[in-house]
Amino acid sequence: MKKIALLVLCCAALLQAAPPIVEASKAGMDAERLARISARMKEYVDRGELAGVVTLVSRHGVTAALDAHGWADVLGKKAMKTDSIFQIMSMTKPVCGMAIMMLVEEGKLALTDPVEKHLPEFRGQMMVASRDNDTVTLKKPSRPMWVRDLMTHTSGLPGAPPPGLAELYQRMDMTLADAVRIYSQMPLNFEPGTVWQYSNTGIATLGRLVEVASGMPFEKFLDTRIFQPLGMKDSFIFPPADKVDRIVIVHQGKDGRLVDAPATILGGDSRLHRKGAKYSAPEFGLHSTAQDLAAFYNMMRAGGVHQGKRLLSSASVKVATTMHTGDIKAGHLPGTGFGLTWEVTRVPMGTLNLMSIGSFGHGGAFGTHGWIDPEKDLVGVFLIQHTGLSSNAKQVFMGMAAAAIHE
Repeated sequence: MKKIALLVLCCAALLQAAPPIVEASKAGMDAERLARISARMKEYVDRGELAGVVTLVSRHGVTAALDAHGWADVLGKKAMKTDSIFQIMSMTKPVCGMAIMMLVEEGKLALTDPVEKHLPEFRGQMMVASRDNDTVTLKKPSRPMWVRDLMTHTSGLPGAPPPGLAELYQRMDMTLADAVRIYSQMPLNFEPGTVWQYSNTGIATLGRLVEVASGMPFEKFLDTRIFQPLGMKDSFIFPPADKVDRIVIVHQGKDGRLVDAPATILGGDSRLHRKGAKYSAPEFGLHSTAQDLAAFYNMMRAGGVHQGKRLLSSASVKVATTMHTGDIKAGHLPGTGFGLTWEVTRVPMGTLNLMSIGSFGHGGAFGTHGWIDPEKDLVGVFLIQHTGLSSNAKQVFMGMAAAAIHE
């Protein structure tokens, strides 16, 4: 009887781990052109430019291609798999943004709410008026920063924690509430809404707003309200023991070979898997897989619906993915601006990777990237774990994915 039970459990585990059905023709994509992506990514690995890579292409909600090449751990000779788990870093930010939009829909927040309305530690926040050598003059901003300012990176909050918290992003030994309380005492760099400055402390503040408005820890809200409904079974902030073995090691190039990245990277030594961490890092904290991320992106592609269940209104999806930064110089990629935690392609310069105007997505510090192209009904996920990388593999993948469409 015990043997039968064990066999059933093993079969269930195998079924759960099975990759999705890949149907290029059903996705309206050319199988031969998609195969070129796999071959091209393998070249990057064979040259030693990348340790390993996972790529996924989806169209019309159908997985058209899913491939893995190389190593999840070069030193340990552990092969990369399609269900390997990555630290997706700043790809976390739009997930935090979705949590905010859910709370807006519930009437617990408004995008134009002053942050101090929900987080009183921000009351009386000052702004830098001038800097003269070692002297900083402060003044009161013309208005307090809003939730929307945090989501567009126009809040004025500095990009990183203050010097006294220099090791927070490695040690992760402080709660989100305590960290944001310190962030609230930093003066703004400019008038809210007037300048774009990528702000990790601003997104952390959004995560704290999720906690206060929902009454749940940030990581718990994501799990119960987003990951479970989307079937994102391999997405989390604090790694559970049974998932650690599948987490990809972060690499870097050194003296012509690939080695472990140093412990000074975000999240600390990647072999320690954030052991003992308290900081949930809404700005970079998530681990995920290509298939989990595709579920999230396809929900956004479908206007907030997943398998017939609505998680977010189409109105929220539209406002979040509309370009909000106007003529302000914004974004990381050429020709982009920012929506509400999403980078949005706004002018032809942003289409050079064959993305349509209006495409939206986000990258991560270790080379990861994901995007949705509504015009093409296309989703792409690119996952690697490298620091200090100069490879163009991501841009190559983006262009090749769009070029594989045949209808």
